[in-house]
This record gives sequence, structure tokens and C-alpha cells, in this order.
Amino acid sequence: QVQLVESGGGSVQAGGSLKLACIYSVDIDSTAYMAWFRQVPVKEREGVASISPDNGATYDADSVKGRFTISQDNAENTLYLQMDSLKPDDTGMYYCAAAPPSGPPPHMCDLRSDEYPFWGQGTQVTVSS
Repeated sequence: QVQLVESGGGSVQAGGSLKLACIYSVDIDSTAYMAWFRQVPVKEREGVASISPDNGATYDADSVKGRFTISQDNAENTLYLQMDSLKPDDTGMYYCAAAPPSGPPPHMCDLRSDEYPFWGQGTQVTVSS
């Protein structure tokens, strides 16, 4: 059974840092596309960053470019999101998502939540001004 479990969220002041982690089950191996999304109430889920299994290429949304870094440790079955220079607008529930290679590859530079069939339960990030 595919499982993804996020951790690392919390409350931080603007300018601070957090590192999110997502431990995924062995069903999601190194050939899966992985991504981070975030969501606030009454807004659509927003793609934050993604990583390709083909060459490790990464993509960051414009809103987080230069501040957030996605990475992956396949030996530990863990996806990370390093978040620096946090802003109040970064507040939200953060989810990791996986798209196994059995399906069509998701868009790397236009993150769409409906292209990722597997999701974690989310971890809350709150940034105060």
C-alpha cells in the first residue's frame, strides 16, 4: 500500500527556515515523480516544487524560487523541502505527492495536482510577520 507521511511543519517568524520531510513507502521507488504542493482555505492547491526521477532535475514555482529547495534521498525513501526566507504568504498546509511511472509523466514546469495519484496527509506551516 502506497503511503506518504509528511513532517517538519510548524510556526516560524518571517525570515526563518523550516525543512519538511516526506517518508514514502517502498512502493514508490526512485522511478516516481515527486512533488510538494501547498494549500490554504478557499484557494486551489498550488504546486511548489517537483523532482524528476530521470535525471534529478528540479522545478520551483516562481513564488518560491531562490528560497525553497526540493531534494530526495532514495536510500532513506525521503523527499525534502528546505524552506528559507519564509514569508507570511508561505503559510499553508504542505503536501507531498507521488506519480509512479505506471502512469503518464506529470508536467514538470506546470504542476497539476490531478497528475499525482498519491498524497500524504499534509503538514501545517505557519509564518507570522
